[in-house]
Amino acid sequence: MIENHNETIDEFLARHTRDVEEAVRKAAAQEIMPRWRRLAEHEVDRKTGPHDLVTDADRNAELYLTEVLAALLPGSVVVGEEAVHADPASYGAIQDEAPVWIVDPVDGTRQFVHGDAGFCTLVALVLRGVVYASWTYAPVHDELATAVRGHGAHLGGERLRAGSPEPGRDLRVATSHPDYTTDEQKRALLGLRTKGVAPRPCGSAGLEYLAVARGTSDATAFSWEAAWDHAAGLLLVEEAGGAHLTRAGRPFDIRGGNTLPFTAARDEATAHRVVALLSEGV
Repeated sequence: MIENHNETIDEFLARHTRDVEEAVRKAAAQEIMPRWRRLAEHEVDRKTGPHDLVTDADRNAELYLTEVLAALLPGSVVVGEEAVHADPASYGAIQDEAPVWIVDPVDGTRQFVHGDAGFCTLVALVLRGVVYASWTYAPVHDELATAVRGHGAHLGGERLRAGSPEPGRDLRVATSHPDYTTDEQKRALLGLRTKGVAPRPCGSAGLEYLAVARGTSDATAFSWEAAWDHAAGLLLVEEAGGAHLTRAGRPFDIRGGNTLPFTAARDEATAHRVVALLSEGV
């Protein structure tokens, strides 16, 4: 098991990064893609509301990844979206001392159910609140983005560099869906409806982070904390040269307690600009 110094986690990742990639690809190939655009009615359920969907693809892919990832790193635990839905107390593992695999088997389930291509599988390896590695896989396009702390972000083997927004162009910002915001958060997000900003509703959180990391979107403005939606993407953006900040001006903490909404952006200046606008809106 990984002990309390970084060298051992680096050694684990040097040996097993490709094994995790293979597991993510197999989960998609075996459990997700055979059901894409072929879902039967009995394979789709609602969890807490009309937009909160779960499918057999979500459940089965998470079970597969849970088994494989836990075996790769003895002593680690898996925090998956569907397991936490079944047992909310299991989310507390991200506060503990053991390494944690954070898994979102199908990020963008609504898009998946509708037959859209905008979904992905997210995996992150976290130790004591620090994200050390992440995998973002968009199976329809066979795009796999990876990040390892201190070693950069890559897409298809090529280095990702977020860059900076072009001067004079409106900022392209993906924002939370109103259904997932409080009244105060709605007011904060209204701060983005100003000259020089082009806000739009977000799709799959994982793919929005990938868009920031590759420079095709400028920032996000999200108002929820679920670790499976953010862990992989936040490291991807960081390692591509970007930054993330909460409305309190501090980096987002994957363990929770953040002042929301928060942003992930192509560079630090853009992150501060988005946070300032969010603060003006409250």
